[in-house]
Amino acid sequence: MKKTIKDIDVKGKIVLVRCDFNVPLNDDGVITDDTRIVGALPTIQYLIGEGAKIILMSHLGRPDGAPSEAFSLRPVAEALTKKLGRPVWFESVAAVVDEEVKAKAASLLPGEVMLLENTRFRKEEDCKDKDAQRPFAEQLASLAEVYVNDAFGSAHRHHASTAGVADYIPAVSGFLIEKEVKFLGEALENPKRPFVAILGGAKVADKIKVIENLLKKVDTLLIGGGMAYTFLKAEGFEVGRSILDAESLDLAKSLIEKAKEENAELLLPVDVNAAAAFENDAPAFIRNADEIPPDLMGLDIGPETIGLFADRIAAAGTVFWNGPMGVFEMPAFAAGTRAVAEAMAASGAVTVIGGGDSAAAVEQFGLADKMTHVSTGGGASLEFMEGKTLPGIAVIADR
Repeated sequence: MKKTIKDIDVKGKIVLVRCDFNVPLNDDGVITDDTRIVGALPTIQYLIGEGAKIILMSHLGRPDGAPSEAFSLRPVAEALTKKLGRPVWFESVAAVVDEEVKAKAASLLPGEVMLLENTRFRKEEDCKDKDAQRPFAEQLASLAEVYVNDAFGSAHRHHASTAGVADYIPAVSGFLIEKEVKFLGEALENPKRPFVAILGGAKVADKIKVIENLLKKVDTLLIGGGMAYTFLKAEGFEVGRSILDAESLDLAKSLIEKAKEENAELLLPVDVNAAAAFENDAPAFIRNADEIPPDLMGLDIGPETIGLFADRIAAAGTVFWNGPMGVFEMPAFAAGTRAVAEAMAASGAVTVIGGGDSAAAVEQFGLADKMTHVSTGGGASLEFMEGKTLPGIAVIADR
C-alpha cells in the first residue's frame, strides 16, 4: 500500500502537487472538456481544508520544450479559480521556475493555491536521460516540502515532475491515484469471479503484454475491435478488407494457444457489421466473422456477438474493458461498443474502464456514472494491467 495525503500532516506545509491538466482546448484556447480538472479537485480541496500551501503543476500537450502561448496553462488557472471559488495565482513563466515563482511559493499562506506553467516548456521535463532531468526536478522540489502525485495519466512516464522530484522531497499519492491503484490493482490481484476482460483497438502488438498478463488472471477474454480480425485471420478465416495487423498473425496464434494453456476462455466475434467503405452512410451488412466477403470490411461486432459478449458480462463479478468494439465514432457502427457499455452498466459487477477510447465511449453514451471506476489514464492503465511498475507510483512512499 502506498502512502496518501491522509497519512501525513500537511498543515502549514508547502505541498507540490502533480496533476493531470492535459485538457483539450479549441482554437480560441477555451477548454472543451474539464473532466481532468474536476478529477483533481478532491485532492486540492482536501489540502486547502487541511491548511496546506499548495503549488500545482502539470503538462499540457507537446510544446517540445519550447514555450508557447498555445500550450499555456492559463485557461486551467482560470477554470480552477472558478471551481475552487478562490484565486489561483498564475504567471506564464517560460522557465516554469524563476525568482518570482520562488518568492511567491515562499510567501503562500495556508489554503492559498498557485499553478506553475506547463512543465513541458522545459526540455528537461521529459528528457529520456534521467540525469538530464535532475536540475529541473531539483528546482521544482526546492519550492516545497512534500510532493503529491495525483496524475495517474502520466504515472507511466519517468519525467522530472512525475518521478524526479521524489528524489528530493517525500512523496505521497493524492486521492485520484489512490483510487486508480485500488480498482486496477484489485481487478488484477483479487477480482470478484468470474473475471471478464474485454479488449478492442486496432493492433495486437500494442496490447500483447496486456493480453499475456490477463490470460493468467481472467476467466474469459473477449476480443473485439480492429484486433479481432488479426485473430480471425490467424484462425484461418477470411476477413475481407478488414483492418489487419499482418505482422502479428503468429503472435495472435500463440496467444490463442496460451489461452488454452491457462484454461482461459478466449472469445472472438462470430459475426460482424461490415461495409465496403469506411463511411457512416455506407450500406452495412451482417456477415459471419469466419467468411467476410473480399469486398467488405468489418467495422463493428454483429448482433450474435453482442448477445454472446453481453451474456458473459452479465454473469461476471469483475469486468475490465479497454478498446472499442468498432468504429463507435460513426453512429452506424457504434452498436457493439454501446451494447458492451450498457451490459457493463447493468451487470452489477465491479466494472473498470481502462481509459482512452473506452472512457470516451462511456462518456458519449452517458454511462460513465454507472461504472465502478473509469480510469483517467489510457496508457498508464494498460501498463498497469501489463503488471509493470509505473515510475510515478514507484516513487511514492509505502505505508
